[in-house]
Amino acid sequence: MESVEAAACEANKIHNIDDGADGWSEVSVALRGAVGEDAFQRWFGAAVWKGVSDAVGTLAVPGEIHQVWIETNYLPELRAAVCEAFDGVREVAVVVNDAKEPAAANGGSVSAIRAGHAPTLEGEALERRIKGSGLNPAYTFGSFVVGSNSQFAHAACEAVAKKAGIGYNPLFIYGGPGLGKTHLMQAIGQEILRRRPASRVVYLTCEKFTNEFIDAVRRGELEKFRRRYRSTDVLLIDDVQFLAGKERSQEEFFHTFNTLLDGRNQVVLTCDRPACEIKNLEPRLISRFECGLTVEMQAPEMETRLAILRKKSHDWKVGVDESILAFLAEKIRTNVRRLEGALMRVATYVSLAGDALTVEKVEHLLRDLLREEASRQVSIDAIQKTVAEHFDVRLADMTSRRRPASIAFPRQVAMYLSRSLTKGSLVEIGEAFGGRDHGTVIHACKKVVEKVEGEPGMREMIERLESRLKR
Repeated sequence: MESVEAAACEANKIHNIDDGADGWSEVSVALRGAVGEDAFQRWFGAAVWKGVSDAVGTLAVPGEIHQVWIETNYLPELRAAVCEAFDGVREVAVVVNDAKEPAAANGGSVSAIRAGHAPTLEGEALERRIKGSGLNPAYTFGSFVVGSNSQFAHAACEAVAKKAGIGYNPLFIYGGPGLGKTHLMQAIGQEILRRRPASRVVYLTCEKFTNEFIDAVRRGELEKFRRRYRSTDVLLIDDVQFLAGKERSQEEFFHTFNTLLDGRNQVVLTCDRPACEIKNLEPRLISRFECGLTVEMQAPEMETRLAILRKKSHDWKVGVDESILAFLAEKIRTNVRRLEGALMRVATYVSLAGDALTVEKVEHLLRDLLREEASRQVSIDAIQKTVAEHFDVRLADMTSRRRPASIAFPRQVAMYLSRSLTKGSLVEIGEAFGGRDHGTVIHACKKVVEKVEGEPGMREMIERLESRLKR
């Protein structure tokens, strides 16, 4: 294990520090102990200590994603370490380093593009390029409403758009349907086209990639297919979970993926689950998907849902009473696409009917959506209680540290159902089960899936539990 002296020495070599070098070395050692070696190297390894002014220490990081992540996850540890190392410091600021980005090393037009030599593109010319790349012009960063559920993902996507192929490559975005994954992915493509018009940006779904590959094999045009996708500067692939079980498509995608990354070309992927949870996906692809930056999109909280409805009402130029917007935001919680669809129905009714809209009328107008949404709102607490009753164990056993099989399996079932029936993240589910880590949740889900596939009657038992919870 690395000694304290070695760690301090290494930190001193990594950073170009002013007269606070000794203090930053001390901070580095403390941070390694507080956040772990891997986290330190990923988030603080390229940081530069700028010094202290007016009792505020300043740490410069390579990009906005580092800034957001450190401020969200490690600010208390950073503040404590800095205040301990530097006398008189009461606060610490994390800023983005203003050093110029070096040009890409692979030569050709791509490096010139990344160096910012090309003029920006606007107006009709930009719109033609956007549509030609398969992008929806409506999906921009400006039209995306950022909330606490999407702040990290949004910052990551903006960072990729500014420095494609340089930092977070690949970028893997996962989350449930209708949460904005496709919106953010396409916003990356649009911003890159606007900033660097010579870039070759391609967006397509994984299903389309697979179908085109099959057609190319059938027609003997595989080389043409490969030239198209392996020569792009930015490849945006939606719903990569559909690669599961398609062995030849996985093989082709693997080589396309490697070719792009070797050329420092940007790859962005979306999925409805973490890469490690995609069944029948080759381990080498999973490892490639996880080698860059992975971000999760979660269901928006009430304030964000209301902000989305207000923005859409303004964009569509429809007047909907605030109480109606609040009602929609309260009742439709899990899917932004469904939320926007509900508002569209309400807006259409207002424009066609012309009479005053009440909450009662909205309930009648949206009764199918509201019924479906209500059936989806299952809490982790309800799952724990239902599973405990089914297996005749104590509710407290769901969160206890006891590990006999009579308790461990019901707990695994409850974790599996929490993962499939709620929008809770792996971390949130683990916390709800006695502070367990996300790896434990992943293991539990895999064990339940194995039993469902291998033991008669297990699938029926899981389906009965799901049916009880959805009533």
